[in-house]
Amino acid sequence: MIFLKGNRIINIKMKPIFTAMAAFSTKVSLNEVVIASAVRTPMGSFRGSLSSLSASELGAVAVNAAIERAGIPKEEIKERGETSYGGMQLVDGIVFDGLTDVYNKFHMGNCAENTAKKLQITRQDQDEYAVNSYKRSAAAYEAKAFVDELVPVPVPQKRGAPVIFAEDEEYKRVNFEKFTKLSTVFQKENGTVTAGNASTLNDGAAALVLMTADAAKRLNVKPIARIVGFADGECDPIDFPIAPAVAIPKLLEKTGVRKEDVALWEINEAFSVVAVANQKLLGLDPSKINVHGGAVSLGHPIGMSGARIVVHLCHALKKGEKGVASICNGGGGASSVMIEKM
Repeated sequence: MIFLKGNRIINIKMKPIFTAMAAFSTKVSLNEVVIASAVRTPMGSFRGSLSSLSASELGAVAVNAAIERAGIPKEEIKERGETSYGGMQLVDGIVFDGLTDVYNKFHMGNCAENTAKKLQITRQDQDEYAVNSYKRSAAAYEAKAFVDELVPVPVPQKRGAPVIFAEDEEYKRVNFEKFTKLSTVFQKENGTVTAGNASTLNDGAAALVLMTADAAKRLNVKPIARIVGFADGECDPIDFPIAPAVAIPKLLEKTGVRKEDVALWEINEAFSVVAVANQKLLGLDPSKINVHGGAVSLGHPIGMSGARIVVHLCHALKKGEKGVASICNGGGGASSVMIEKM
């Protein structure tokens, strides 16, 4: 994440966008924070088109594009570095930690199964949601809904010119005929979570430039969105899939915005049951949730997820509309942020 406070660019290396915004706004609590640019690379599948690139290389592509699109003069940049990124370029230990509930010492998929059982969300419910996620992503590409947020990645080849990677590849790898026949992964008997209705491991990077409204005016930068508010929530670690249902009401209360007045919701699809459960608990309109697909169909690079959903909201919303991005994390926490398109 890249922040501009006064005349100084501040780079913060962190996992979710939300934590950084909290830290930043504490320092400038009297100033409105706006988003000057929001970009991401296309996401590559596991051992796919981006597997030869390191996380820092992918991060650099996103950072450079974010700064360029923000229109920040080079001389204004005092610090610069990698932003939110992820994927299988991470060391094994980080991947393990990113997918493991350290409190219960098992894979987070077991937490998803627990949530499904508690809320009586069936395998069919999750499969139907996942299939819809894939179809929404395909339709979004047909409608060119991702064009403004994507930054092509040049992938070096052993011989010849680099190959330009310009489109997510995960959503095209689905086989709907086999979808309902996939084995459950975490519970063999009466299990509901499969490789099809859960997110996948991917490579990718995302970056946003945030600054005060005063800084944007001084530098003649036209923001694309403003931060309306943010809130965190927490629950028992095993219930982490439903933590957004704790954070989102806090956000709505803090901002004074009714859920009916939120145009779009981006709730990270670590598992299909996450989106289904939070929709059910909060009574959200399903036609407003992850309208262009989510992590199940597009991909879920570890460390990029929070930034990606905010990036997409910045481009998917219409002028004057408000959107909410919410993501749960291992340990029972969740963060939510509301933005308004400018």
